[in-house]
Amino acid sequence: MRANPWPAWQRLWRLRRLPAPYQGWLSEDDGALVSIDCETTSLKVKEAEILSIAAVRIEGNRLRTRDAFYALIKPQRAPDRQNVQVHGLRPRDFSQGLPLQQALQDFLRFIGGRALLGYYLQYDVAVLNKALKPMLGTALPNKQIEVSGHYYDWRFASYPDGYIDLRWDTMISTLGIPALPRHDAMNDAITAAMMYLALQARGHGA
Repeated sequence: MRANPWPAWQRLWRLRRLPAPYQGWLSEDDGALVSIDCETTSLKVKEAEILSIAAVRIEGNRLRTRDAFYALIKPQRAPDRQNVQVHGLRPRDFSQGLPLQQALQDFLRFIGGRALLGYYLQYDVAVLNKALKPMLGTALPNKQIEVSGHYYDWRFASYPDGYIDLRWDTMISTLGIPALPRHDAMNDAITAAMMYLALQARGHGA
């Protein structure tokens, strides 16, 4: 899936349900895209706590790494050994973390009403919505762009009968973009943005 299926009226309906000041923040759209990624304690949405959120802007064919957002969040429970091994974030690293609500408010101000981009974005948005619904009263109204969907279309155009591998490492290798260390929210947001720009250069951007 490349974008959420909401019609324009449903986005407007969601926007009108938002309390102030969120309605103002999430109505602002200058046409830029925002590539996002979350690192969490679990791949199961119901169990997952957000450990970090990253977002970086894309304007046209430019990745604005200087115009980026990152928040480390104090979890309710200290990450276990498995989380530490995956993310490299130790309990002491969260001493300077933000409370979840403050991090989410800062995140909303950064993204505004812009379209959100990501790799298997549905999971990240579901985790964010779980935390945001008590604040907003509804889910995020932003359009969502799935980079793996554009990659699939690009590969399918040349290999309609072939198997299309949508794994992260395969997409990076095939598109010829730098491989940044994984399981870091900012690196993953930047990598998804580079994937999108590489596909846009091949005629398969949104």
